[in-house]
Formats: sequence, structure tokens, C-alpha cells
Amino acid sequence: MKRSLISLVSIGVLLLLASPSQATETPTAYSAPSKMKLIATINGNIAPKSVLASGTGLVSAHNMMYRHSVTIYDSKKNTLLATVPDTVRLSDFGYKKYSGTYRGAPVEGAFSPDGKYLYFTNYAMYGKGFNKEGTDKCSPSNGYDTSFLSRVNLDNYTIDAVYPVGSVPKVVQVTPDNKYVLVSNWCSYTVSVISIETGKTAKTIKIGRYPRGIAIDKSSTFAYVAEMGGSGIHRIDLRDFSKTFLPVGSNPRAVVLSPDEKVLYVTLNISGKVAAWDLEKNKLIKTVTTGKAARSLAISDDGSALFVVNYLSGTLSKVRTADLKVIQTIRVCNEPIGITFDSVSQNTWVACYGGSIKVLSN
Repeated sequence: MKRSLISLVSIGVLLLLASPSQATETPTAYSAPSKMKLIATINGNIAPKSVLASGTGLVSAHNMMYRHSVTIYDSKKNTLLATVPDTVRLSDFGYKKYSGTYRGAPVEGAFSPDGKYLYFTNYAMYGKGFNKEGTDKCSPSNGYDTSFLSRVNLDNYTIDAVYPVGSVPKVVQVTPDNKYVLVSNWCSYTVSVISIETGKTAKTIKIGRYPRGIAIDKSSTFAYVAEMGGSGIHRIDLRDFSKTFLPVGSNPRAVVLSPDEKVLYVTLNISGKVAAWDLEKNKLIKTVTTGKAARSLAISDDGSALFVVNYLSGTLSKVRTADLKVIQTIRVCNEPIGITFDSVSQNTWVACYGGSIKVLSN
């Protein structure tokens, strides 16, 4: 969602400077009943649409067309490791019809299961040959420009591959077996399934109005895709690309699986709720209201807590999964839009669209 930049007055928290590190660290146990507390505010040349923890000590922020960058942080020290410009020469990757350099607009990201790469979607591309940028209200018939997925090599923080996708790509996920990359294309109403082996699109799957959130099970058998313009989740069998519809509720945006993969949690944006769907019984368990415009969703590594940002309320809600009860709500910033739980530090990171990141202990 595009918007004008809003100046935020940040809470003065000093961040200690430290040398960069990508070392994998062992996560510690997490306890859901504990209370969140703000421990750091990260500022800088950012306008984060989303944040994502790698599980190995990194957190990435994706800064749209307002900053044309992805910023990468040390999740234990809350310090900046690298700023990756979204600029690419598409011709260098075999797309010869595009001459010169092109800028993107990073929306969401996904780390590869081997920890070598970060993939990020670009809301649009900017340069010669791209003349009809997509919008938040759209359909395939509008003929908006298609875009590209970019891949960052985490050894040197440079873009080393790009992949053509649909119009206004939003969420990206990598299958745990490192076979496919899935991208939800907002204006194309599709999901692109990209083969990592060939670098080509293996399948384009029709979803419906405004596909967004994606979750994939550990066996890489099923992907769950939210149809935000509809009333449910499409479960895609990645063995044959067949679909099953799960009527979880209206306007689903973000999806996560419980660690045992028995429950699917979904934010329902317009109603400001989180829904829990029983995947074994194929029925709704319960919903809970968290705030106005429930957007992004994260889950603790032990599955005991959900973290939800409520965009119009300016709040972060912590939900106990045992009974789907809100156990804490914190005012974090204007327009909190993205969230991630970092298993290394056991902290929760919140993307504030106006230009900061909040880090909260648990």
C-alpha cells in the first residue's frame, strides 16, 4: 500500500555500535505469559513495509519505493549490517529487452532455508519500458506492468539474481526443501511458482482478488495463500498444484502455521480479528479482535504466542494461542505495518511505515 511519508518522533534509545556478524546462534526457550517491553527504536533512511527474521541472527527491512532499499540488521545487537539498493541492470541477468538500470520497490522478503539468500518482491519496477505502475485497487484487465523478484547474496549483500513475476507482487516464501519460491501477485490475481533449479516459472496459479499472505508446511507439500479480496485461504498441493478452499473469514491478509501444523492463524484485516482454523477438522476454532486493521502476523518459535500489528490502531497485540486471548496490547507507533519474531534474540520487531523499527523484548 503506497502512502505519503509521515514524520515520526522516535523514542530516544541509544543503539550500541558493534562489528557485523552473521554467526548462527542457538535460540533460547520462549515463554508466552511474559510481557513485551520496548528496548530499541531503529531509525535511519528507512520506510519499512515489512521486517523479517532469518532465524540465524539477521533481520531484514523492506523499504518500498520511498527508499529503494533493503536494510539488514544484527538481531542481537539491533545494529545495521548493510543497506542493499534495489537497483539492477536487468540485461545483466539475461533480460536483454531492458536497457540501462532499473529501480524496484521492496515489499516483503523471504530467506532461503540454507541461509545463503534473501528474496524480496518489488511492488513495481522503475525505468525504460515500465510505464504503467500498478495500484492497490486493480485487476488483471487493467494491464499494469509486471515486476521482478530479486535475490540478495548474503555473503556480499548484492543482488545476484532476478525473476519475472506478476503485477504488484507482495508476499514471497521459499519451500523448506528449497525447490520452489512462491510469490503472490496482487494485481494479477495469481501466485507465481518459481523453480529454484531452473530459475524459471514452473507454474502460475489463479487465486482470485488480491492474493497476499503465504505459509508453507515443513514437508513442502502444502502452501496456504490468503485471498485478501475474498473470504478464505487457498491450500495448494505443491505436488500437483491442485487447490482446496478454506473459508476462514472475510479479508484475510497474513497467515502462519502453528509449529505442529495443526492450526492455521490468519489476520482478518477489515474486522480487525485473528482467526484460528483447525486443519485436521477443517473448521474454525475461534476468532479474537486485536484492533483496527489487523495486518501482519508472527508466531513465537514454540507456538505459544501470536504477535499482531493493528495498522489503524497504532498498536501491537500479543495473543496467547492456548485460548486465543489477547494478553497484552502496546501502542508502538503510527501505522505499524510489519512484524517478525526473532528466535535468536527472542525479541519482536515491528516495522513502522513512517520510518522506524521498534524492537520489543518478551
